[in-house]
Amino acid sequence: MPEVIISRRNVLLSATAGLVAAASPIASHVALAKAELKGPAIPSFARFKVGEFEVTTLLAGQRTAPGDPQGTFAMNVEKEEFERVSKEHFLPTDIAKFFFTPTVVNTGNELVLFDAGLGGETPGILSALQSAGYTAEQIDVVVITHMHPDHIGGLMTGGKPTFANARYVTGSKEYDFWSPKGADNRIGKLMISNVNPLAEKMTFLKGGGTVVSGITAEESFGHTPGHMCYRLESKGQQLMILGDLANHYVWSLAYPDWEVRFDADKAAAAASRRKILGIAAADRIPVIGYHLPFPALGYVDTRGSGFHYVPASYQLQL
Repeated sequence: MPEVIISRRNVLLSATAGLVAAASPIASHVALAKAELKGPAIPSFARFKVGEFEVTTLLAGQRTAPGDPQGTFAMNVEKEEFERVSKEHFLPTDIAKFFFTPTVVNTGNELVLFDAGLGGETPGILSALQSAGYTAEQIDVVVITHMHPDHIGGLMTGGKPTFANARYVTGSKEYDFWSPKGADNRIGKLMISNVNPLAEKMTFLKGGGTVVSGITAEESFGHTPGHMCYRLESKGQQLMILGDLANHYVWSLAYPDWEVRFDADKAAAAASRRKILGIAAADRIPVIGYHLPFPALGYVDTRGSGFHYVPASYQLQL
């Protein structure tokens, strides 16, 4: 039996504590100060491995959109079906939330950024890079999946290239479609100010083209005329960067035939979703979607005539 040592000091302390507790039985439950509400918060970046590649997704912005989401998604679906599917997935039908997620891939030789964000949103691409421990000057290659404003807006800062030391890669079909456009719309203006000045540093790819060793382009036309996805492969592991192939994990990814307002060619976009998501499901390739809930990383499985999105947990952190 262990020896118990009782000191005069311990007896006095115990007695004092007992008197305090007796005199004020709820003293230990009284808050000394009221804490302010902090509001919702999510991490600003997530990092994981694909073979020898280090991949970092960046939260470069988020937006809550009140109103009827069916004005954007499921435009060819009856309201009752949209509401039923939304309810099954615990989704409200009077509001939606969008995330803007550029991705950085460190191949060990080059730092490759996929898409540049909108440019003016909070926190923005520069803040997002900084939070992840990078600077704009460190980016060696910028890959543009397509020319929508939330992907090319951050290419310039103060009229100068944001990524001063980078070369640029995009799809030839995408660039050829948008580059002659005039300044009569937002994309045309951004092409003139943000993209065309970088053309001398650009490489233009077709499907199967190589960004750097281990990163290849996959044609996924429809969202825009030359939209591209990109496949990463290192040491037998793969990952697919989807860009805007599927802009919502239920209303677009799970139901690939549901029409999306932002898709330029809705039939082609649906066919591309079926093709790329089918590959990801069959080969069990993890995916990153630019507008999927942050950290925008997950897996795709088949379900019925469509697909099912499974958010990643620790699979790529092992």
